[in-house]
Amino acid sequence: MMLTGKARLAGVLGWPVSHSQSPRLHGFWLEQYGIDGAYLPLPVEPAYFADAVRSLVRLGFRGANVTVPHKEAAFRLCQEDGNSLTERARAVGSVNTLIFEADGRILGDTTDGFGFVENLRAGVPGWDAAAGPALILGAGGAARSVIAALQDAGCPEVILTNRGRERAEALAADLNGGRTTSLRVVDWDQRHAACDGIALLVNTTSLGMTGQPPLDLDLSALPDRALVTDIVYAPLETDLLAEARRRGNPVVDGLGMLLHQARPGFAAWFGVVPEVTEALRAHIISGRK
Repeated sequence: MMLTGKARLAGVLGWPVSHSQSPRLHGFWLEQYGIDGAYLPLPVEPAYFADAVRSLVRLGFRGANVTVPHKEAAFRLCQEDGNSLTERARAVGSVNTLIFEADGRILGDTTDGFGFVENLRAGVPGWDAAAGPALILGAGGAARSVIAALQDAGCPEVILTNRGRERAEALAADLNGGRTTSLRVVDWDQRHAACDGIALLVNTTSLGMTGQPPLDLDLSALPDRALVTDIVYAPLETDLLAEARRRGNPVVDGLGMLLHQARPGFAAWFGVVPEVTEALRAHIISGRK
């Protein structure tokens, strides 16, 4: 559609940024809802990140997404005087969504955890985080967002395991304070046994992703009703999901997390709360081929 002088503008900051699916995703919604706006890929070198964001504010942008390697820099920028962070961004220590206020202030948010939970709720209607313990594989930034979201959603216990225990211990120490959810760490070689009695299994590692080593996980102890999800979406159905499906477990792929995490930003920038539909999924999948 034709843009006017009143077009609402947003984009995604990254270095590089050509791999990002966000322009395709937001572009679909802009066309679907007939919005006078644009969402642009914005390649920015790390040294110029803060200056680039301030320039976007001056240019009248409504906000931006932030991807690798800028999330920590975005968090620091939002700690500066006059700027602010949402509670969930402060808890996670990372920002992936910037909202530019009318007075020039910058609000930093993180929506990965929101996208994770919404993806499970959409994929398995009636899913409840309070149903039982969750086992999280990995202790990176994605695991941090997932665990914080599960804590907020009422998960009674989170079991965390990582190939390097020290990193898992550090993450658990960061997220244990002031929470009712029990959070404990087990050694990586105990991951198979840790499947016993859980209600949710989440792989946040790159293991099983296209071009990465496979994930070695014995699901023998996994309860039949346990939900299995993988935040990887290349391939769309990982070996973990395929094996869980063969066992009869409910499974949810990682693409929906990408789609749902984009909703809060789109709503803030363009004034419409968008829906995640099968047509949107098909559109994103077709663009990855």
